[in-house]
Amino acid sequence: MTAMTAAASASKRGAGARVVAYMRGVGERARAASRRIAVAASGDKNAALFALAQILGVRADEILKANLEDLRRAREAGLDDTLLQRLELNADRVAAMADGVRQVAGLADPVGEIVELKPRPSGIQVGRMRVPLGVVGIVYESRPNVTADAAVLCIKAGNACILRGGSEAIRSNQVLADCIHQALRDAGLPADAVQVIETADRAAVAELLTMPQYVDVVIPRGGKSLVAFVAEHARVPVIKHLDGICHVFIDRDADADKAIAVAVNAKTQRFGTCNTMETLLIDAPIARPVLPQLARLYATHGVELRGCRRTCEIVPTARPATEEDWRTEYLAPILSIRVVDDLDAAIDHIARYGSAHTDAIVTENLSRARRFLREVDSASVMVNASTRFADGYEYGLGAEIGISTDKLHARGPVGLEGLTSLKWIVLGDGNVR
Repeated sequence: MTAMTAAASASKRGAGARVVAYMRGVGERARAASRRIAVAASGDKNAALFALAQILGVRADEILKANLEDLRRAREAGLDDTLLQRLELNADRVAAMADGVRQVAGLADPVGEIVELKPRPSGIQVGRMRVPLGVVGIVYESRPNVTADAAVLCIKAGNACILRGGSEAIRSNQVLADCIHQALRDAGLPADAVQVIETADRAAVAELLTMPQYVDVVIPRGGKSLVAFVAEHARVPVIKHLDGICHVFIDRDADADKAIAVAVNAKTQRFGTCNTMETLLIDAPIARPVLPQLARLYATHGVELRGCRRTCEIVPTARPATEEDWRTEYLAPILSIRVVDDLDAAIDHIARYGSAHTDAIVTENLSRARRFLREVDSASVMVNASTRFADGYEYGLGAEIGISTDKLHARGPVGLEGLTSLKWIVLGDGNVR
């Protein structure tokens, strides 16, 4: 090993040690703050949120200035247009951020709620109490608004949080973190309850994932590669979804107008979201009258169609679909279409190719709707509604911190309740066994 190589290796080890020490310090402060925020009164937490909403308005120009610098550097680094759009803030977006904070402040506080309290023959009462998770680590990309959303949800749910945004948004996130700290201090709550990682070193993410002594759960928000990395390397529980391969099935007993409205909205309302329909399944008896109408409407939105053999016979402009198409989350104006023989075939297709995110049926047949609800094993299952409704705000949860396709703890949009857990409580009056 040359002297230069040895020096470079030593420097790398030194940098790694500094990141580890920094992250351990963050973890220690978060754990200490979590004990205080967990028992904070609802009024104090709400006071912090209302203060934050006001501070965001007062410091909007400062936030936007930092964001412009992030955008300038991101363009110089060649960031693509989609990520630039997610990164960009403007006056309306900052105002919407403040409105979102107020909405969370207006939600009922789940912490301390006692549910399912039941008397037992022994004379005791047994129930469960909703409690904070503790310390929540959140890893995300591009969108600075996630910093505010994640922080306020964690504060309201009584959790401390460690936020690691994308390096492209580091200046925006630092200003937002300062706003949040100011609001927490104004309300008499620990500023360390919300910590935004200040280093762009990727080693910080790896360290965050391997600190079970400080971090209780990690939530990744971003592209598939980020989520896969977190799921693979985490030594703490992860709330996640990898893909949003969502389906709409148009049943033979569907109302054609409803079916067309739902199928068009589910694909075209926004192309790049995880709850956008990627595959349309249509019952054979209704395919010929409905598919040509849908094809014309999709064409007006610039949607490329990829279909099975029967689809291509009905819609000659559709390209033949490959096996890979059924497994693809396009996040783009592309839609795969399959004509199926019946409800069983539709459910089988979803079970084979779906990602357990969101799937919908359009039908006027109550018994088939119930079968679909019961047998499709996804986080959200819908009847006569667009998959685009799979969203925390639309579900009445306020802001969401992510969507989970896991089956344990949280499933579907994760709002305040998803950031809490339940512990058993027993009430007695000197009872002995």
